[in-house]
Amino acid sequence: MKLTTTVAVSGGGPAGMVLSLLLARAGIEVTVLEKHADFLRDFRGDTVHPSTLTLLDELGLADRFAERPHSKITEVSFPTPDGEQVVVVDLKRLRVPHPYIAMVPQWELLDLLAEAAAEEPGFTLLHNAEVTDVLRSRGGAVTGVRFTDRVTGEERELHAKLTVAADGRWSIVRKAVELPVVEFPVPFDVWWFRLPRYPNDPPTTLRPALQDGELALAVPREGYYQMALIGRKGTDDQLRAAGIDAFRERIGKVFPWAAERTGEIGSMDDVKHLDVRLNRVKQWHLPGLLCIGDAAHAMSPVGGVGINLAVQDAVAAGTLLAEPLRKGQVTTDDLAKVRRRRWLPTVAVQAMQRTMHRQLVDPVLRGKVAEPPIAMMALMRRMPWLSYFPARLIGIGIRPEHAPAFARR
Repeated sequence: MKLTTTVAVSGGGPAGMVLSLLLARAGIEVTVLEKHADFLRDFRGDTVHPSTLTLLDELGLADRFAERPHSKITEVSFPTPDGEQVVVVDLKRLRVPHPYIAMVPQWELLDLLAEAAAEEPGFTLLHNAEVTDVLRSRGGAVTGVRFTDRVTGEERELHAKLTVAADGRWSIVRKAVELPVVEFPVPFDVWWFRLPRYPNDPPTTLRPALQDGELALAVPREGYYQMALIGRKGTDDQLRAAGIDAFRERIGKVFPWAAERTGEIGSMDDVKHLDVRLNRVKQWHLPGLLCIGDAAHAMSPVGGVGINLAVQDAVAAGTLLAEPLRKGQVTTDDLAKVRRRRWLPTVAVQAMQRTMHRQLVDPVLRGKVAEPPIAMMALMRRMPWLSYFPARLIGIGIRPEHAPAFARR
């Protein structure tokens, strides 16, 4: 069956949903294809940074977001050998309406965006729609996508003037058009799991830990900690073969305060593996096609900035492309403007992440670093105002995007 729209968005993640909301508010017909029946998937990117919270304000969605269950992170601190916590990232120093990172299940954010977009007459969200290929004109331009209805098994086509690949780091659309990807080496993977959080635990502090060649994070959430164990890439099979008791013991060593809570990890099925990638495509567009978010640049979890960069890609794309789409024709020059606008933040953040991989994560995992850099900790202790700068880089970014006038409410 053949369907038509103005913009076909492959992927109902943060980038795809934000772009779709903006275009729908511009009066443009937009259809989102999401392969799952809903947005309910755990341990996806759940960090909503101050720049994105400001965007939600501008879109008139702040009150709706506040009603969703979420916790707040206002600082990141490292422990010293004498037991003191030194704040290295202090988001409270930012002069923004929301000086914190909101930790919200990603499905809550996506549901919110979908509900707001559904208020616009030109918006359509197709669940259970798995994109399998692109459609092309005789001249080679992308003219839409081919997808499978996962409920009926029916093969369908969606024809569009513009197709947007917002389908993540394993993008089917990007693969279909064979855009080359530049991969950067990453020395680690992440294993996510949950531990209970008690009333007297620090409510707004993210707690990293370095100990005996181990690196881990405890992220405060509503009623629990979202835990991350960072380990050598390619060791998932070994970790699972060692069994749940060995895993519990490993967590107890790196987080002594959590040792008695590790019994809450029922089995290794409760531990989710993230194969970390860091890459980007040099060319984000082809005639009729644009890549944004992880489809254009997969980010490391360092800093938790992936979602927010993807959202800013979407805002830039909506701002730059709404008028050409209204006129009925988007040129390759129009599409190239999105990449030019977002290239510097992408490259700069990835350079920062690669530096952190080399200078901190890799040495820790190889056992060469057993604690945070002493000089850095001493400097932060003497001059706590320095914690503003990493807060600014993480929380706001290099080039924050703001909602265009047509999308504000």
